[in-house]
Amino acid sequence: MAQVKWSESALASLSEAIEYISKDSPSYAAALAVHADRAATSLQQFPQRGRVVHEYRDPAVREIPVGKTYRLIYKPVGAVINIVAFVHSGRDLASLINEDLS
Repeated sequence: MAQVKWSESALASLSEAIEYISKDSPSYAAALAVHADRAATSLQQFPQRGRVVHEYRDPAVREIPVGKTYRLIYKPVGAVINIVAFVHSGRDLASLINEDLS
């Protein structure tokens, strides 16, 4: 079984989303946290289940949806699943990636 590791930036993005949502709906914020955790945990047994993220230009980088509005982006490396980003689907991922590379 693979080990899931969250990057600091992915955890920070998840925390920000939970905090923002909790201002209007603590129950939706809690549900997002549960869905994100379940999605990440599911990768332990099914690391290739997500679709390729074309914005990364790396066929190993994959994503699975979390709820209707978030993308959990990860890269399997051997027995480790690295969660590299947690992004609202409305965000321009290509520009975020370019900012990280600058």
